[in-house]
Amino acid sequence: MNQNSIPDKIPRPLPPAPDVPHEELEARLRNIRKEMERDHLDAIVLSDKKNIQYFADFHTLSWAYKARPVFAVITENDFFVLGSKTESKNVNLKPRAFTAQYYDGYLAEGVELVVDSIRKSCKGIAPRIGLDYGQDMAGLGSLELVEALNNLSSGGKVLTAVQTLWRVRLIKSPFEASLKRTAFAIVNDAFDRAIADARLGMPEYELYQRMQAEIFLNGAESADQIAMLFSKGDFAYGRQPSARQLEPGHYIWTDFRATYGGYPADRNRTARAGEPEQWERETYTLMRDLTHALARSVRAGMTCADVYANFNRLWNQFKPGQLYGAVSRIGHGGGMDVTEPPSLSSSDHTEIRPGMVLHIEPKLERDGAVFQFEEVIYVRDEGIEFLSALSPEVIPVIL
Repeated sequence: MNQNSIPDKIPRPLPPAPDVPHEELEARLRNIRKEMERDHLDAIVLSDKKNIQYFADFHTLSWAYKARPVFAVITENDFFVLGSKTESKNVNLKPRAFTAQYYDGYLAEGVELVVDSIRKSCKGIAPRIGLDYGQDMAGLGSLELVEALNNLSSGGKVLTAVQTLWRVRLIKSPFEASLKRTAFAIVNDAFDRAIADARLGMPEYELYQRMQAEIFLNGAESADQIAMLFSKGDFAYGRQPSARQLEPGHYIWTDFRATYGGYPADRNRTARAGEPEQWERETYTLMRDLTHALARSVRAGMTCADVYANFNRLWNQFKPGQLYGAVSRIGHGGGMDVTEPPSLSSSDHTEIRPGMVLHIEPKLERDGAVFQFEEVIYVRDEGIEFLSALSPEVIPVIL
């Protein structure tokens, strides 16, 4: 057992996430059509699950099957969601913000319906068609889809619609922020509960399983595999939990993926096995203070490069040690995807705007320990709001 106390609990279990308000879906559709006009796109085809959910608020268990894909098509006048006939009863459960179209068959028939819907909606023109393939988007597409759209699209080539889509999705509404806030509460509580019951000698996979169980008990709708490891300096952040047993001096490092309302809680948490030395406590406090100072410095109108310059200034002021250098950024955007644009890096000059959600997470590895505090902010006109309870003032310890 250990000395950690568990904070006030969130309700267990949570009810399902609410539907996206109809007015918000209408606003999203208006915004993407403005961006389509700006980029001279007559149609956008959506194949990425997150894009379809964002614009249509359509959820189906059929995402698990690749043989009968779901697509969406947005044009100046129409918004279609296209699925196999098996989707019809699901679609008809409630009023929808889209027009449903159904194909009888599998992928080939689905692609044929996509092409036919664009041809009818854009009648009389050779449409410029965009597809959600590109940086941070990877839809459930196929060569059949790309070739069919090339044959239909103006100039014989389908275009990427990724930047068009991100300009809309980067700005989160208060409704979206509320779903993120709940997702963070779910994983924070799950971490605290699991760490409170952890013991020396337990294997990684057991603590991992306990955390995942707590996540679901807290009301998460999904919980993709989390990164969860024990280490004394051999941090391989992408590896799966192993049979390694917890021993004094190990640092526990986690990074969560659980979702609520389709919004994942990308949140890093850490703990230590055995009493830390004084330098570890001091470094923990220093890195926590640095991260919070950086987060509170963010304002609308700055660029991501400005934030990174502030980070460099604070790093030189605090002097915590050698910066973790495996990645070139110290934060990123967040929304329906675990990581989204923009990047908080020296080379990203994206302007920070009200409504952006940013993850601030500089990392320090030192003498076998890891110090990282992924704090998440919601940019407002008047400043920033933290969407998650802040990391503990004192490092959690397992005895």
